[in-house]
Amino acid sequence: MKNYLLLFLLISLSWSTYAIRKPEPIVTGAEQTASYMHLLKNKRVALLVNQTSMIGSVHLVDTLLYAKINIVKIFAPEHGFRGTADAGEKVKSGIDTKTGLTITSMYGASKKPSKESMKGIDIVVFDIQDVGARFYTYISSMQYMMEACAETGITMLILDRPNPNGFYVDGPVLEKKYQSFVGMQRVPIVHGMTVAEYAQMLNGEKWLNQGKKCALKIISCKNYTHRSRYHVPIPPSPNLKTDAAILLYPSLCLFEGTNVSVGRGTETPFEVWGHPDFKNMDFEFTPVSMEGAKNPPLEGKVCYGMDLHQPMAKLNNLLKNQMNLDFLIEAYKETSDTSKFFNSFFEKLAGTASLRKQIQQKVAVNDIRKSWQRELSLFKKTRKKYLLYPDFE
Repeated sequence: MKNYLLLFLLISLSWSTYAIRKPEPIVTGAEQTASYMHLLKNKRVALLVNQTSMIGSVHLVDTLLYAKINIVKIFAPEHGFRGTADAGEKVKSGIDTKTGLTITSMYGASKKPSKESMKGIDIVVFDIQDVGARFYTYISSMQYMMEACAETGITMLILDRPNPNGFYVDGPVLEKKYQSFVGMQRVPIVHGMTVAEYAQMLNGEKWLNQGKKCALKIISCKNYTHRSRYHVPIPPSPNLKTDAAILLYPSLCLFEGTNVSVGRGTETPFEVWGHPDFKNMDFEFTPVSMEGAKNPPLEGKVCYGMDLHQPMAKLNNLLKNQMNLDFLIEAYKETSDTSKFFNSFFEKLAGTASLRKQIQQKVAVNDIRKSWQRELSLFKKTRKKYLLYPDFE
């Protein structure tokens, strides 16, 4: 009897310890309506949002309209308010058919809101799911909106969301001469920050136009740290459909500066890569036109390459909390005419001219990575000043 009692006590203790250690669910900024609704009452509110701006199954816009918040305008980033436009496809301004609200494009003729478009606004709400890569353009749109707010004296409220690639920092730091909309600041490809942390850095480092500061208010996530692995519930863009694609994106997006397909026009974009030239490789796929990839690279051509569509545990082991350059190096080796491998977009994505040269000169991966370390160390020191959450180190 005593032995059974002892066993019962041990099991009870084990379960209570498990319950204590079980992590609390992450709560996004948008979900904490009580923390920000009072900031919007009796204000003329504009929102920079898209299809990821959800509170459970309800869009933030619908939540605010139900609460009688005066929404005067929606600003739409790349891929549009509903998130269906192709990468690089211009987003049109107009009227949202569901809500009747005015939509002003930030991915059309201009990427920065004009002073005219900012008239009649008291506060701008930013709530978009980012993926933590320098070349993912939502942080560029956020910077332009911050500049527009700073120039017109308008407050910006950021409802923060976790960074699904926020558990490491990696890649070459952008060189100033390669600044573009896919890389506006001197940060590495994987910056390891949430959008609110990044916004604080834009302010604090005086990176906004003319060094001006945007009046920021932030609703931080609850129970998130930079060790967290976050499941993104809504695809943040048409070709990042899964958590696996989001993890692979920092590594595979460099292929967009080459003649290699990353599977746009397939059911698993950013989980495969290939080219018709790579006939020595076993896996094959054929890109076709579809929503979100209307004219994909190498459309209708059989591509041979690598299938990375695999369980998350295996994928995490492959990536090892860093960008994987082996894919790029292997593809270059498989190319019969290497003069056609890279295109002019590659330097903008990489943020440097040295990576192309290193690949061409067959520099070892470890030596390529060593060449990043000085700039990465300097960035990490800067990054630390603006973190809102416990770091991974």
